[in-house]
Amino acid sequence: MIGREYIPQVYFSDVFQVSAETVDAYGAFDVALVNDLPLFVDPFLLFDSEDDKYKELHSSIIRYLVFLRDRACADDLTEGNITHWLLFKEVKQNWLGFSKAGNRGTGLGRTFANALARNLRSVFKNFGTETLTSSSHIEKLSLLNGGVGRDHLSDFTTNLIFGFLLDYTEKFAKTHLRPDQYRRFRLDKVVFDYDTRRWKSAYFDLPFFEGDFVLLTPKDMLTRDESWINQGDLIHQFTQIRKSLPDSFLRSQVDEHFYSQIDNFSSAEERKEAVLRTVEKYPDVLDYYILNKEENAPAAHALSDLKVNETHVQFVENVKELIGDHLSKTAFYEVGDSYDECHQRIAYLKHVIEDNDGYRLFYLKGVPMKRESDLQTLFRLTWFRTTYDVNSEVNNGRGPVDYKVSRGRKDACLVEFKLASNSGLKRNLAHQVNVYAKANETSKAIKVILYFSDAEREKVLKVLKELCLEKCPDVVLIDASPETKASGSKATSSD
Repeated sequence: MIGREYIPQVYFSDVFQVSAETVDAYGAFDVALVNDLPLFVDPFLLFDSEDDKYKELHSSIIRYLVFLRDRACADDLTEGNITHWLLFKEVKQNWLGFSKAGNRGTGLGRTFANALARNLRSVFKNFGTETLTSSSHIEKLSLLNGGVGRDHLSDFTTNLIFGFLLDYTEKFAKTHLRPDQYRRFRLDKVVFDYDTRRWKSAYFDLPFFEGDFVLLTPKDMLTRDESWINQGDLIHQFTQIRKSLPDSFLRSQVDEHFYSQIDNFSSAEERKEAVLRTVEKYPDVLDYYILNKEENAPAAHALSDLKVNETHVQFVENVKELIGDHLSKTAFYEVGDSYDECHQRIAYLKHVIEDNDGYRLFYLKGVPMKRESDLQTLFRLTWFRTTYDVNSEVNNGRGPVDYKVSRGRKDACLVEFKLASNSGLKRNLAHQVNVYAKANETSKAIKVILYFSDAEREKVLKVLKELCLEKCPDVVLIDASPETKASGSKATSSD
């Protein structure tokens, strides 16, 4: 491939040969068919939408949860019913979520199903009959520590609007794709029949890619990181909510319960747990919190629009520029030994970042990236054309490693990404990769460290000197500072 230009096929529009403008005009997010992007459906955006179809979707979600609540309170959630009503496959075909490699997440397992059934019998037994808020909200189920986390909520919501997303994607396929680009699929759990109390299957014509279908999702129901109603925000606003409770008796009860669990020396984690135990004891507090979120609904749309646009810039526009202008025109996508392949890709990525303005990939509105998960996702997107298996969070008994690049058991290399600002960088360098390498039966492990300023660079160099790693070829520093880059490599592990 040296000397020849390869046209990368990373995004939906690339793979299916439609313009990105066509996908955008349809209202869908142009997903990367290499790796999940950190977006998910926010059910609050369905609730507060001006689109009647979205409102109907939200109503259908609440109706199903009320059905589950009734079954839970009637002790009708047998193992068989839990399997049919609460166990869902992960909808990995939308290529959205929390996976850092590929599109396979944890999905909705038995633990989630049992936790949801338990909560609907107890603290959420009034779900669907709230009088303070204008509607019930599925997000309420994730506000307590009960086994229903934000990733579970996202997967569950996507499953409950699965039929809509299938229909939405089918209409795009039949309008904008060639007949040979889509195939007919029979999908389970598309529509719920309340008369028979069973999920029904249906057939759809959907875009076909590498043995599976692809699902499109409207941008205006997506957000990033957290839904508008979320546990972190509840904890952050707890003091304000507690002080503004109109019922003085409830307010005094909440105060007494909360303050009985903490003192002046309590840690942030201890205070968080005290908040969650208090709202579990007095769940009316949740309704006051949700009421406040309803009253500030316009901000939810503004914030989600901002987050989705930023995600598009960071993971679509910037990556397309990186791949199209630099990586696809070089030997970057040649194949070799996994260790050499990783070093080659990292070295060229370093060259592009430091010498060809590729550092801009790690900035958004002038602010440097400060999340290692974003760095890891961006790196994975550059592996769109490889014969190697690229897996993230591989855990072989000693904890997860960022990436394991392999071809069979005998050819494997581990890659760890860290930001120089990471407070645990020294400890990680001293122990983590060697432990991971031993657990994964390979001696090949590379550490990549990204820094954004001279101060961060000096911090890293000091750590490397203390650990006698200054000349280690498997510790690679990348300079992503915005200052004018010197020619050649400015920041190598041998500095």
